[in-house]
Amino acid sequence: MKPLIFALSATLAAAQVKPIRGFPEPQWQAQHQREAKLRGLAEAPRVETYIKRMTEKPHHAGSVGSREVADYALGLFKEWGLDAKIEVFEALLPFPTARTVEMTAPVRHQLSLAETVLSSDPDSGDADQLPTYNAYSATGDVTAPLVYVNYGIPEDYATLKKLGIDVKGKIVIARYGRSWRGTKAKVAQENGAVGCLIYSDPREDGYFQGDVYPKGPYRPEQGVQRGSVLDMPVQVGDPLSPGWASEPGGKRLELSQATTIMKIPVLPISYKEARPLLEQLGGPVAPEAWRGALPLTYHIGPGEATVHMKTDFDWTSKPMYNVVAEIRGSAYPDQWVIYGNHHDAWVNGASDPASGAAVVLETARALAELKKQGWQPLRTIKLILWDGEEFGLMGSTEWVEKHLPELKEKAVAYINSDSNGKGRLGVGGSPMVEEFMLEVARDNTDPATGKPIEFRGRGAGQPGLGPLGAGSDYVAFVHHAGIASFNAGFGGEGGGGTYHSIYDSFNWYKRFIDPDFRYGKALTSVMGTMLLRLADAPVVPFEYGRVASTVASYIEDIRKQKEMAAKLDFRKLEAELARLKNASAQYESALAAALKRGPAPSAAVGAANAVVYRAERSLTATEGLPGRPWYKHQLFAPGLYTGYGAKTLPGVREAAEGSRWEEAARQMETATRAIAALVEQVNTAARMLRSL
Repeated sequence: MKPLIFALSATLAAAQVKPIRGFPEPQWQAQHQREAKLRGLAEAPRVETYIKRMTEKPHHAGSVGSREVADYALGLFKEWGLDAKIEVFEALLPFPTARTVEMTAPVRHQLSLAETVLSSDPDSGDADQLPTYNAYSATGDVTAPLVYVNYGIPEDYATLKKLGIDVKGKIVIARYGRSWRGTKAKVAQENGAVGCLIYSDPREDGYFQGDVYPKGPYRPEQGVQRGSVLDMPVQVGDPLSPGWASEPGGKRLELSQATTIMKIPVLPISYKEARPLLEQLGGPVAPEAWRGALPLTYHIGPGEATVHMKTDFDWTSKPMYNVVAEIRGSAYPDQWVIYGNHHDAWVNGASDPASGAAVVLETARALAELKKQGWQPLRTIKLILWDGEEFGLMGSTEWVEKHLPELKEKAVAYINSDSNGKGRLGVGGSPMVEEFMLEVARDNTDPATGKPIEFRGRGAGQPGLGPLGAGSDYVAFVHHAGIASFNAGFGGEGGGGTYHSIYDSFNWYKRFIDPDFRYGKALTSVMGTMLLRLADAPVVPFEYGRVASTVASYIEDIRKQKEMAAKLDFRKLEAELARLKNASAQYESALAAALKRGPAPSAAVGAANAVVYRAERSLTATEGLPGRPWYKHQLFAPGLYTGYGAKTLPGVREAAEGSRWEEAARQMETATRAIAALVEQVNTAARMLRSL
């Protein structure tokens, strides 16, 4: 009976092997074993070592520290046997030369605009820290009455208008939250303000949430959130080289020609230094929803409270250092799977970005070890550490603009990480990689529960990938080049109250975020699994039915707005979605048949795969979005007034929100053409798979 028992055991074991999209069934078990080996190679102590080393000193873009971190990463890549190099670019990186904020009436009070060194955290006193400021604020010297504008978003200005309060000629003070900081500055200048102060209210980012650093993880009263206020929803990257790569000796616009720099002075301050300004405000008491957690009555102003602001900058271009490592593909070296994270920080940057950059390094080491053991990917894997992200996605954007023709031909997908913390895995990305990501999560373990990962995507009760806005280095890949992209990282627990401050240090991160660095190891496992599957799948594991269902959900969101529903005609777009659904079903049938035949690497298979992964390009329009042609993707984009947050069907939605109905109709036609082009691409891919 033994042979029968062994045969039954083998059959049951095979039945328990989980399918992997893009791989024929006979390869599932071997692929799972390779991925398990990679996960076993990932080591949490190494993640800790990388973070500690990268955060030893401040390393903002354009600094000596940034070059030292790049050299450190380059040395590791080469030590592990990978082909690696540094690609140098330049960008306008303004450093502050003058910063003044003082109340001139009804009392005189000068703000220090400085963060306090803590004896319990030696890194808080490191030399060469960038001071507290907002990059791409205008140079300015203004004195004006002060007005409190809540979060400083368009709805808040509508409330002010109803209250009869005009901010024209005033300096406004807004609290962080509800939108990106650049939106606050942009809306302020559009409403006629002459200056903008942004502070972190303790309700969102301080003692209202929990104990503050060093006792707890939240922002202390003297903590300040630095950050860029570049008009990123219009375009990211170097403001002086819009649409082309900024390299040493290359052409530049004059500073006066740059369109993404603010026109008013903008500065961030702490809630400790916001308090004496807010205490002097008169005017009506703020609505309840506008009140923060400072111990004062929130008034709006204006009144006697008058503030003087002065800003100036070193407006010069400075070098940036992208570190690029490569594992060349054996069968399809000209098909690229790319994984990146930035290495520059506002100060020491343990969470943002060292926690994510360390995962790129550990993933690279694990892959290099597999390579030494005889593995070679079918496709080329590129692992990249970007510079200049904090200023406005500079390093990644310039790299994409330089390599754009090649990327459009060769890039299979771009995987991005940024900060990594503790909590659930959060993932955003292109709908056509959603099925793939669900399988990756299924086959990785949540470090807290020990169970398969359930990731945060679209939001509560909505499984799947959320749309991508403008938060990190995926922007140029997906929004400009039309490359299917992911953004992933653990988070949501532990507090984030040191963001962009001198307190985002190794000490803070190890104490409060990932003490044993198990989440760093977990993200290494996730990213390693993604890279192995995208690089080695005989057929690139994209799926198109979810594009149809996702766009249908975008339409339903718009229809919830009664005026839009009455004036927009979705019939042609929905007809193309129906065609896409049918084309997807035909593609799935062709894929199943091709995988059953077990396609061996060949020129024909490579050509079919190129059609599969270039499908995302179909969703871009050459002319781009209205008023911002650099953004070309038709399904999602950063909202003009949401910044990091995505707008879905952005051309249609934003025109409709502005009651520009003719423009909305034209944008509907453009979106419809994009889906129609995707249908043709999917049909072509199916035909090519059937012919293998």
